[in-house]
Amino acid sequence: MTLTLSRAMAGFIHYKIAAGKSPYTIRNYRTTFAKLQNYLGTDPPLAAIERSQLIDFFAWLQEEYVSKPGGIATGQSVKLGAKTILNIHADLSSLWHWAVDEDFVEINIVRTIESPNAKSPPVDPFTQKDIEALLGVCERKASHRAGDERHAAIAERNHLIILLLVDTGLRAQELCDITRDDMDMSANKIRVRGKGDKERVVYFGKRTAKALWRYITPRLSDGECRLFTVGPADDPRPLTRLVLRQTLLRIGQRAGVANVYPHRFRHTFAITYLRNGGDLFTLQDLLGHSDLAMVRRYARIAQADCARAHQKASPVDNWRL
Repeated sequence: MTLTLSRAMAGFIHYKIAAGKSPYTIRNYRTTFAKLQNYLGTDPPLAAIERSQLIDFFAWLQEEYVSKPGGIATGQSVKLGAKTILNIHADLSSLWHWAVDEDFVEINIVRTIESPNAKSPPVDPFTQKDIEALLGVCERKASHRAGDERHAAIAERNHLIILLLVDTGLRAQELCDITRDDMDMSANKIRVRGKGDKERVVYFGKRTAKALWRYITPRLSDGECRLFTVGPADDPRPLTRLVLRQTLLRIGQRAGVANVYPHRFRHTFAITYLRNGGDLFTLQDLLGHSDLAMVRRYARIAQADCARAHQKASPVDNWRL
């Protein structure tokens, strides 16, 4: 049977849906495949696609492709980042790997193409003053909108979001997916569905628990499943990653804090946890990492902080002994 590229993509996505992959993962596959279809301009047999065509495709992504994302960046053409191109390489490799297993092609030609080099971006945690400034924006908005219940509720929601992100290290999608059934208020913990549908438990402190109680108590009878929603009270919709990112960016702009995005709160949680004496293995479990590679990176940053602190506070140097 001659399997066209479009039919192969549809079959692969059907297989991944059956395997239980998350809607976010499926959406990423569709986005990647659309880029390849756009580049080729035709629907060739999968087995007829040559290695040289894919090399040209990756060069096109690097040098010519631009996108116009929605939301805050509407109208701004941006080039793809190295990490995005690396993800596209991985998605296509998965497609060809599936095709090999199904005997539609003989080899995974994507694996014969060197993957793009995507260096890890620098880890830049928020300072305590940054977090206080972000929370201050929410508090001021809530007080100024005291007569406007909807806007006051949004400000209270955003205040809680910041506390939860910095207190738990949740990923953006994990935060958006929290339901009331996931929360155990008696033990200050949340059951989280992470990457690959893996479950873990994260914990939050007393101050976050207090804010969480204030937030959910008036809504206990609303029948809402998700903890965080958007839209009017009579037609709530689940908070999405895009809305979360846009919301945090706007709060950062009002607070005068640059580069406010969800994953930076995760970095802040991890490094602060280690600075306060937490251990690597527990942090790995709390973050939901499958290995210690990223956790060790956090540890190196925390250790560098200790070294700089000692340089400033060395008793022998300061006392000039």
